[in-house]
Amino acid sequence: MEETQIAAIAHTIQVSVAPVFLLTGVSAMLGVLTSRLARIVDRARKLEAEMPTAPPGRVLGLRKALRQQARRARLTNRAITFCIGCALLISSVIVVLFVGTFSRWNLSALIAGLYVAAIVSLIGGLFCFLREVQLATRYLRIGEFDPEQIAGGTDGGAPTQRAP
Repeated sequence: MEETQIAAIAHTIQVSVAPVFLLTGVSAMLGVLTSRLARIVDRARKLEAEMPTAPPGRVLGLRKALRQQARRARLTNRAITFCIGCALLISSVIVVLFVGTFSRWNLSALIAGLYVAAIVSLIGGLFCFLREVQLATRYLRIGEFDPEQIAGGTDGGAPTQRAP
């Protein structure tokens, strides 16, 4: 009897390896997302710090840039939420796999449902991430210069790149 339980545990561990690998991938994705969110927040703080001393013509541009950063932050936050939901659901799958090994209940439908929900949550997170990357690319201004700086702003007219 004891060998049967050990074999069941070994089988459950083997079956739970795939969800663990998925969990590892989701953890890596969370690392990327939190880094992006931190950069967005840092950029927004820098823009906010410029507001009090900005010339009136620049304030509108700063407000627009802040709205863009806020939109990106919301999408990144949503992606993080979806990915954390995915990680929790995957962890639940692993727990239910082990509970099912030692119980008399047939938990296969629950396991399948949790796994499908985890994948749907991951898809939601990836869509939010894709949209945030699209917005970041759209808002990117490579080679565009701030007209105020070119016209003789604070640094003697030397052109400076506009912040994304």
